[in-house]
Amino acid sequence: MLILAPFWALSIEEDRMKITPETIPNLISFWDFQKDGSGRVNLTSKGAYSYTLKEMNGPISLNDEGIFGPASLEIRRGQWLRIKREDCPALNIHGKQEVSIVAWVKRKTNNHWQYIAGMWNERDAKRQYALFFNGHKQTDYTTLERIDADNQPHGYVSDVGGATPNRPFCFSYATGKHKLEANDEWYMLAFTYNHKEIKVYINGVLDANGNYNPFLWDKPIFDGGEQGSDFTVAQRALPKWPGYPEVEEPTHPEGFGGTLGGLAVYGRALQSDEIKALYKSTMDQK
Repeated sequence: MLILAPFWALSIEEDRMKITPETIPNLISFWDFQKDGSGRVNLTSKGAYSYTLKEMNGPISLNDEGIFGPASLEIRRGQWLRIKREDCPALNIHGKQEVSIVAWVKRKTNNHWQYIAGMWNERDAKRQYALFFNGHKQTDYTTLERIDADNQPHGYVSDVGGATPNRPFCFSYATGKHKLEANDEWYMLAFTYNHKEIKVYINGVLDANGNYNPFLWDKPIFDGGEQGSDFTVAQRALPKWPGYPEVEEPTHPEGFGGTLGGLAVYGRALQSDEIKALYKSTMDQK
């Protein structure tokens, strides 16, 4: 019987121009943030599911430089995007499902807790999964003890929705080693979870960081039920946010501020070779 190798097992140099977010299996949704026929940004995803993000806290500007074409979102800190939970069932990843998020970003602010995307409602203890940047702590998976971190990426999953048992906050997350400053440079950030370990990647490479990345973890992802988290981009529901989501302006000076050139969510933990190939095909010229 002839067994064909998956495309990511082929030569990356030979195939790198063929690889896009849409050619990698198990894509749920991919937003390229290009203009539609009216000249506004197209916020409806490609992939297996067409989900439309809604701009929150004012219209989000476009600039003329992108990853997947001549446009990207220019997000002012305090702005964010949302899909109601009931409108994006495939993004409601929980239980023994796997997950990966890939984001193409330029950092332009240095504030802590720059949330990129996921289902992560801290206000109502409905955390599921999320990609962050610049949290101020990193957790050792062997002890769940934390030390300082700064300007590093984080991939989070929660098995309980609220704080990790016997800890004040959610302590189940991987933290990359390298510090990426707000220097107007494109980065491709990714995190994966396969129910064995959480991993964080920068520019196609596992950002190995001892006991902080990969972060060994074998818990199911929290199931928020009908009242669980929405899917949000650039900000999550914070503990002190009265009126969320109707009150669109966050009450904490957190969230992502910068350029978002693309966002992809997969219902599978991508392999290292896939992430490397995706970086080469989308970012080599950047």
